[in-house]
Amino acid sequence: MNSLNQQFEFIRQSPTVAMNDRIVAFMATGKKVIPLQVGDPDFATPQPILDLAMKAMQSGLTHYGPSQGFPELRQAAALKLERDNDVIYDPESEILVTHGGIHAFYLAMQSILNPGDDVLVPDPTWATHANMAVMLRGNVIRVPAPAENGFLPSFADWERAITPRTRVIVINYPSNPTGAYPTRAYLQKLQDFAAAHHLWVVSDEVYENLFYGEKPTCTAAFPNAKERTLLVHSLSKTYAMTGWRVGYLAAPALVIENALKAGQNSITCVAPFVQKAAAFALSDPGVQQAAQEMRAAYARRREAVLRVAGELESKKVLAVPPMGAFYFFLDFRALKMPSLEICERLLSEAGMGLVPGAAFGQQGEGFVRMTIAASDEEVEAGFRKIVAWAETVKGG
Repeated sequence: MNSLNQQFEFIRQSPTVAMNDRIVAFMATGKKVIPLQVGDPDFATPQPILDLAMKAMQSGLTHYGPSQGFPELRQAAALKLERDNDVIYDPESEILVTHGGIHAFYLAMQSILNPGDDVLVPDPTWATHANMAVMLRGNVIRVPAPAENGFLPSFADWERAITPRTRVIVINYPSNPTGAYPTRAYLQKLQDFAAAHHLWVVSDEVYENLFYGEKPTCTAAFPNAKERTLLVHSLSKTYAMTGWRVGYLAAPALVIENALKAGQNSITCVAPFVQKAAAFALSDPGVQQAAQEMRAAYARRREAVLRVAGELESKKVLAVPPMGAFYFFLDFRALKMPSLEICERLLSEAGMGLVPGAAFGQQGEGFVRMTIAASDEEVEAGFRKIVAWAETVKGG
């Protein structure tokens, strides 16, 4: 029998996709479920983006395009980074259009990682960050980011995690699943730490526009930080374009040279009509206004969950206000029950679709991720059902 790639023995399926498949199968039996498990905006892609994409297809933009991306889109991305993030990138040499944020992350890691290199990843974080490093034959070192520290690693823990083979730090702020993001001072210190240890910083900033207080700081927006920082961006969350699969990587020119080779040999190019629509989305004032309205809706749902939490005063499930993204990382630790069991029981006993916190790392055990990228009614009714179920469970 032919052997398989043994690296995949150390890679888990996407927890969100796996749980979604489990819930879809459950619903297929005729049982009703409130689906709060998927990180997909419940809004339609703004109509002007659809109209422009349709015109682009009708005009013939249905063939191959340039592998690095059309100049129009790379220029729009550069202007967006300067406008929103206070960083300046050359669209000719420092930006590459990608097939969504995951592809941007893949190209970033493929471009800088050698087999056997150590990669520092906060715990908890989105599972793909670790899985991708393992797929590329890196060694993942999880750095604890406990709830008691605001889901941020302490610098003592960053230091303890360093080895002679450490090459990369991967961060994701605002975070999936916690919604946390650090202060500007923390990021400055992290960049100083990376410089001192000659590390790359790969920063997944796909939730950057979803925040509920002070705007998050771009990881590259510090003196001399660009030379070691790779920014992963996507249009999926901000513009409700998850199915369009379009994003971009902003990085030093030498990294983009490698990433372009990897992109040419993995996807060839992003669909031209999608690129045309993406350039419009990044630059059109009306689309920016639509994005702000979506963020306002998430903020409204966030406040509804906090209002219900205050009203019910549960001691068994705590809803800590997320700083950004569109998730609550609900704290069920009082139940002293594995998060997978919590989610399985909530599905079968209360008709709730959620994702276990342990899927995001050891520090996520005892937590459950709940999206607010669903209707106002589903979010409030779902959270009430979650609390009602928790109150029937005996802790321990």
